[in-house]
Amino acid sequence: MIYSKSKINYRLKRYTMTETENLLSRLCGECNNNELYVLFVTISIIILAILWFKFKLSNTSNGAPSLPPGPHSFPIVGYLPFLTPDLHRQFTNMARTYGPIFKFNLGSKLHVVINTRELAKVVVRDQDEAFANRDQTVAALALTYEGRDIVFSSMNDNWRKLRKIFVHEVLSNKNIEASGSFRRDEVRKTVKSVFGQTDSAVNVREIAFATETNVLIRMICENTLVERVRYSNLGAEIDMVSSNIVKIFGRVNLSDFWPSLACFDLQGVERDMKMERDKLDKLFTSIIEDRIETNFKGSKDEVEHEPRKDFVQILLDHRDEKDGTSTQIKALLLDVMLAGTETTATTVEWAMSCIMHDPRVMKKVQEELVEIVGLNNMVEEFHLPRLKYLDATIKETLRMYPVVPFLIPRSPNKASTVGGYTIPKGCTIILNVWSIHRDPRYWDKPAEFNPERFLRDKWDYKGNNLVYFPFGSGRRVCAGLPLAEKMLMFILASLLHSFDWSLLKGEKHDLTDKFGIALKKRDPLIAIPSQRLSNVNLYL
Repeated sequence: MIYSKSKINYRLKRYTMTETENLLSRLCGECNNNELYVLFVTISIIILAILWFKFKLSNTSNGAPSLPPGPHSFPIVGYLPFLTPDLHRQFTNMARTYGPIFKFNLGSKLHVVINTRELAKVVVRDQDEAFANRDQTVAALALTYEGRDIVFSSMNDNWRKLRKIFVHEVLSNKNIEASGSFRRDEVRKTVKSVFGQTDSAVNVREIAFATETNVLIRMICENTLVERVRYSNLGAEIDMVSSNIVKIFGRVNLSDFWPSLACFDLQGVERDMKMERDKLDKLFTSIIEDRIETNFKGSKDEVEHEPRKDFVQILLDHRDEKDGTSTQIKALLLDVMLAGTETTATTVEWAMSCIMHDPRVMKKVQEELVEIVGLNNMVEEFHLPRLKYLDATIKETLRMYPVVPFLIPRSPNKASTVGGYTIPKGCTIILNVWSIHRDPRYWDKPAEFNPERFLRDKWDYKGNNLVYFPFGSGRRVCAGLPLAEKMLMFILASLLHSFDWSLLKGEKHDLTDKFGIALKKRDPLIAIPSQRLSNVNLYL
């Protein structure tokens, strides 16, 4: 029997009012207080479920395209009980059932997952402006002083101004080239440090993280505080903070799914994130205050040659005078330090793991280094553009193990249509880059690690070809991409040219990943370096 919408609504209303009242009147007299409480909760849940069903029914057949398909879920909590730790694989498998675009609710928040190049293009290209806002979680807002940075800020005039300063001045080609000596010095120090640990076990990610940290600190505050901030355990401290931040981002936070609960911070996510942020805040505050004091003293003296401006000075020159606390500068420095170190260190670890796992690839990488660099030289930055096979190997690493497998989720600023489905304003848009990078429709034998595919197809990191966009695409493409690409090549080339690498005795290669806002190895890569170049003086 088929009922009209009005009849269904009538029957639901009749049940929720009349039948519920009769049930209560019959049973209340027979129940003690505890039984009555349980009865009340049960009936309340039933009523909420019925109201939810009515709401869903009332939002169908209104003339607009329907929402994307998706799995059945519970009222109130939605699909939350069914989520697994490996969301990148779970969402890829769900796409085989529900199609390339599907939805699910977590609490009161609608999530839409996109798994194909064609639909991703609609979001990051065709309707990029509508989808340029970030999905601002409690953790993200707590970390970035309520979204005052570039990564998590909503797209507005202030964001455009900040990104312009960041791209065209802070990380301009001129500035990056001018800081080449910092990169050379720190990579040399890393090689020397590893040489002192030859034939001993070292943590590859920690090496890369410390190197990147020291480079960024010098780029941030070249002219002040260099000696004070570059103490021996700075890299380790920032690495610890970064790891804690990634863990906090990975925690399921009820306040993100029921925004009305956010003020209670029931799981302490906001509290914990602010504690980690404050650890870096102290460092950045010291750097900024020291620079302001130095500038004040320097203005009284005649200086024949003005020093090159570092990151802090550039940001101070563009600071809004109303922002007396320099909060926005600290938010931008957070972007530089956390995004720069985390992505580089994680990618270096994955690349080294993949190269060591495949002797054929290792041989080709090192043969290229011998040809381009030579066994009597150390790697220099001018060698990097000629290292085509190493470049292809890094690209293949990021294809199989994109550091941010869902990128940073977006949120449309207006109702839109994608793939013939309605995408409501304010929902969470997840771009499953991990799935697209492994889709057999776009890639030949996608499960195989094969750098040669990037020798045939000259794709870059800018997201122009949406079968490959590990750093995003469109307006929200990674602003630090030029520096990240240079550091990845320099660190990896130096480690692979200067040393041969092997696992600990009895250890086997393990490429198992661990899902989070950053896709990390489940177990860290612990490897043993051995001297590769015959001239010991090259290491000193």
